[in-house]
Amino acid sequence: MNPNLARLQTYPFEKLRALFAGITPPADLSPIRLSIGEPQHPTPGFIRQTLADNLGGLSSYPLTLGSDALRNAIAHWLERRYGLPKIDAASQVVPVNGTREALFAFCQCVVDGTRPGAKVLCPNPFYQIYEGAAYLAGAEPIFLNHLPENGFASDFDAIDEATWRGVQLVYVCSPGNPTGRVLSLDEWKHLFELSDRHGFIIAADECYSEIYFDDDAKPIGGLEAAWRLGRTDFRNIVMFSSLSKRSNVPGMRSGFVAGDAKLLKDFVLYRTYHGCQMSPPVQAASVVAWNDEVHVEENRRLYRDKFARITPMLQPWLPVELPDAGFYYWMRTPLPDTEFARRLQAEYNVTVLPGSYLARESNGINPGDGFVRIALVADTHECVEAAQRIIDFCKTL
Repeated sequence: MNPNLARLQTYPFEKLRALFAGITPPADLSPIRLSIGEPQHPTPGFIRQTLADNLGGLSSYPLTLGSDALRNAIAHWLERRYGLPKIDAASQVVPVNGTREALFAFCQCVVDGTRPGAKVLCPNPFYQIYEGAAYLAGAEPIFLNHLPENGFASDFDAIDEATWRGVQLVYVCSPGNPTGRVLSLDEWKHLFELSDRHGFIIAADECYSEIYFDDDAKPIGGLEAAWRLGRTDFRNIVMFSSLSKRSNVPGMRSGFVAGDAKLLKDFVLYRTYHGCQMSPPVQAASVVAWNDEVHVEENRRLYRDKFARITPMLQPWLPVELPDAGFYYWMRTPLPDTEFARRLQAEYNVTVLPGSYLARESNGINPGDGFVRIALVADTHECVEAAQRIIDFCKTL
């Protein structure tokens, strides 16, 4: 067996199941799960219908690069969304089966684990796939703490020069999971300068980019930042995006990677052997999803309404703030985060995720300690009900 498998840590939701062992929540309170970032708004009917109408495609093997129609739809979406002048659909876009598999696979492709001191930089707290991908590529994950005292910003200067010399890949998550923090253009500029100096590749996870609260302040993307800063070849950066959150189709497993054509050429070679082609019916449904913004605007409206209603409910009791983007509260708790989550489950049948499960100890601290992640993914009625139960719980503390 691959010896690096032994380095993988328990997934957060396995830890949560263990935390809740032996709990029997009140039978008169229906369960409300706000622990997992799984969109629960209805899947648009036209996407479902297109998927059904193209089941004939199951009789054909799909291409690794996907269809021309899908790559063109993604390229045109990138141009519209980020104001990019021209994306080459043939060389700068690769359809993938959701960002999760692609974020993992990309690391296996670009990291040389045989190099002494191979490292992958990850935000902390973080999406667990980054860490697992680093270990299985033979590299050491290095964690960059995102702390409340600096607004959960990425303080890249906290990494010393000796460490940077071993870094081959940097994972960036913007909007961040779980903090909701969006990188500024100045932060992107600094990261690009570091990439030029040390030669590492940037993998920008942007799957929450379409859930934001101000139409005049959309989250800036990595390719957008590169273009605005004169890096028109997108050298050493690729971005990852998905339909899951944007279009409420997490079960379709449809996303893309875009950016540096040289990197993507090697990634396509890797994927040819990996066997990750997207099903033709899913490709057809993805085309119509990327080509439509009306359903995305409605999706944003639903999230905005939930945050607008729930934030003032919770603020007298807990230090909640509207994130820059995304659908999470990253909330400091009045009890240890695991105790808060366990008691809330046991006494009010509301599930939230302890922040310490989403982070690792780095520089002597676990930056998730004392926080919980609350995903406002349920319908508005359930989210309001959950908020009231959390308030009732806080009244008992």
